[in-house]
Amino acid sequence: QVRLVESGGGLVQAGGSLSLSCVVSGGSFSSYNMAWFRQSPGKERDFVVAISSPDGTWYGDSAKGRFTIARQNAKNTVYLQMHKLKPEDTAVYYCAGGQSFGVTPSLYDYWGQGTQVTVSS
Repeated sequence: QVRLVESGGGLVQAGGSLSLSCVVSGGSFSSYNMAWFRQSPGKERDFVVAISSPDGTWYGDSAKGRFTIARQNAKNTVYLQMHKLKPEDTAVYYCAGGQSFGVTPSLYDYWGQGTQVTVSS
Protein backbone atom coordinates (compact mmCIF):
# COMPACT_ATOMS: atom_id res chain seq x y z
CA GLN A 1 0.00 0.00 0.00
CA VAL A 2 1.34 3.38 -1.00
CA ARG A 3 1.55 5.89 1.80
CA LEU A 4 2.38 9.60 1.62
CA VAL A 5 3.28 11.54 4.74
CA GLU A 6 3.72 15.30 4.69
CA SER A 7 5.60 17.33 7.25
CA GLY A 8 6.93 20.82 7.75
CA GLY A 9 3.79 22.87 8.02
CA GLY A 10 3.34 25.52 10.66
CA LEU A 11 2.81 29.18 11.41
CA VAL A 12 4.92 31.81 9.70
CA GLN A 13 4.72 35.56 9.30
CA ALA A 14 4.00 37.13 5.96
CA GLY A 15 7.17 37.39 3.92
CA GLY A 16 8.68 34.38 5.59
CA SER A 17 9.62 30.96 4.31
CA LEU A 18 8.61 27.40 5.00
CA SER A 19 9.69 24.03 3.65
CA LEU A 20 7.42 21.03 3.30
CA SER A 21 8.43 17.42 2.79
CA CYS A 22 6.50 14.40 1.62
CA VAL A 23 7.87 10.92 2.13
CA VAL A 24 6.42 8.12 0.03
CA SER A 25 6.51 4.50 1.10
CA GLY A 26 5.14 1.26 -0.25
CA GLY A 27 5.42 2.11 -3.91
CA SER A 28 7.76 2.96 -6.73
CA PHE A 29 8.50 6.58 -5.93
CA SER A 30 10.96 7.13 -8.74
CA SER A 31 8.29 6.30 -11.31
CA TYR A 32 5.66 8.61 -9.83
CA ASN A 33 4.79 12.08 -10.90
CA MET A 34 4.38 14.13 -7.73
CA ALA A 35 2.44 17.27 -6.94
CA TRP A 36 1.43 19.64 -4.21
CA PHE A 37 -2.11 20.91 -3.86
CA ARG A 38 -3.66 23.14 -1.24
CA GLN A 39 -7.11 23.65 0.16
CA SER A 40 -8.60 26.41 2.27
CA PRO A 41 -11.86 26.01 4.22
CA GLY A 42 -14.85 26.18 1.92
CA LYS A 43 -12.72 26.15 -1.21
CA GLU A 44 -11.73 23.57 -3.77
CA ARG A 45 -8.39 21.83 -3.73
CA ASP A 46 -6.08 23.93 -5.86
CA PHE A 47 -2.99 22.93 -7.80
CA VAL A 48 0.27 24.42 -6.57
CA VAL A 49 3.10 22.68 -8.40
CA ALA A 50 4.06 19.32 -9.88
CA ILE A 51 7.23 17.47 -10.75
CA SER A 52 7.41 14.61 -13.18
CA SER A 53 9.58 11.57 -13.33
CA PRO A 54 12.14 12.62 -14.51
CA ASP A 55 12.35 16.18 -13.24
CA GLY A 56 10.06 18.23 -15.38
CA THR A 57 8.14 20.84 -13.40
CA TRP A 58 4.83 22.65 -13.74
CA TYR A 59 4.15 25.64 -11.54
CA GLY A 60 0.72 27.03 -10.84
CA ASP A 61 0.29 30.78 -10.95
CA SER A 62 0.26 31.02 -7.17
CA ALA A 63 3.67 29.35 -6.96
CA LYS A 64 5.60 30.99 -9.76
CA GLY A 65 8.58 32.95 -8.53
CA ARG A 66 8.04 32.04 -4.87
CA PHE A 67 7.85 28.25 -4.53
CA THR A 68 10.26 25.52 -5.62
CA ILE A 69 9.55 21.83 -5.95
CA ALA A 70 12.26 19.19 -5.90
CA ARG A 71 12.49 15.45 -5.50
CA GLN A 72 15.10 13.13 -4.10
CA ASN A 73 14.45 9.62 -5.39
CA ALA A 74 17.04 8.06 -3.09
CA LYS A 75 14.97 9.26 -0.12
CA ASN A 76 11.52 8.74 -1.68
CA THR A 77 10.85 12.37 -0.88
CA VAL A 78 9.42 15.39 -2.63
CA TYR A 79 9.98 18.86 -1.23
CA LEU A 80 8.21 22.19 -1.48
CA GLN A 81 10.17 25.28 -0.57
CA MET A 82 7.99 28.32 -0.10
CA HIS A 83 9.29 31.87 0.08
CA LYS A 84 7.69 35.32 0.35
CA LEU A 85 4.64 33.76 1.90
CA LYS A 86 1.38 35.67 1.95
CA PRO A 87 -1.69 35.32 4.16
CA GLU A 88 -3.57 33.98 1.13
CA ASP A 89 -1.15 31.04 1.07
CA THR A 90 -2.79 29.80 4.26
CA ALA A 91 -4.22 26.35 3.57
CA VAL A 92 -3.80 22.66 4.15
CA TYR A 93 -1.11 21.49 1.75
CA TYR A 94 -1.44 18.03 0.29
CA CYS A 95 1.14 15.86 -1.41
CA ALA A 96 -0.10 13.71 -4.28
CA GLY A 97 1.46 11.16 -6.58
CA GLY A 98 0.75 8.78 -9.40
CA GLN A 99 1.35 7.87 -13.00
CA SER A 100 -0.44 10.87 -14.49
CA PHE A 101 0.83 14.44 -14.58
CA GLY A 102 -1.22 17.57 -14.53
CA VAL A 103 -3.12 20.16 -12.51
CA THR A 104 -6.30 18.23 -11.76
CA PRO A 105 -6.54 16.43 -8.41
CA SER A 106 -8.34 13.46 -9.93
CA LEU A 107 -5.24 12.66 -11.99
CA TYR A 108 -3.35 11.55 -8.91
CA ASP A 109 -3.73 8.13 -7.34
CA TYR A 110 -2.17 8.66 -3.95
CA TRP A 111 -2.60 11.39 -1.35
CA GLY A 112 -1.16 12.38 1.98
CA GLN A 113 -3.15 13.53 4.95
CA GLY A 114 -2.12 17.15 4.54
CA THR A 115 -0.16 19.62 6.58
CA GLN A 116 -1.43 23.01 7.75
CA VAL A 117 0.35 26.15 6.65
CA THR A 118 -0.74 29.38 8.29
CA VAL A 119 0.66 32.74 7.25
CA SER A 120 -0.05 35.61 9.60
CA SER A 121 -0.24 39.20 8.44
